Amino acid sequence: MSWISVCGIDDVSEDEPKAVDVNEKKIGVFVINDHYFAIENVCPHAYALLTEGFIEDQTVECPLHEAVFDFTTGELISGPGCRHLCTYPVRVEGQEIQIQF
Repeated sequence: MSWISVCGIDDVSEDEPKAVDVNEKKIGVFVINDHYFAIENVCPHAYALLTEGFIEDQTVECPLHEAVFDFTTGELISGPGCRHLCTYPVRVEGQEIQIQF
């Protein structure tokens, strides 16, 4: 596995996560309290980008069917999400956010 730069730290805010594509996978980059997290960005219940969902604290709600996930762990909290999400290690190098992929 290697570290891949996916965006700058200024591209992500607590209210606006960043959607990125890495090796044909859709990944969402989230931040809370200056800590960055990367999860798979497609809801496993039905195709919807979680980065377009409703964010509250450290959770994101799917914009289509109300599945709620903890974006710090990938855990399905409630709703029809079917399973937990894959997560990716994240680090910040200078002004860039990198994920291990």
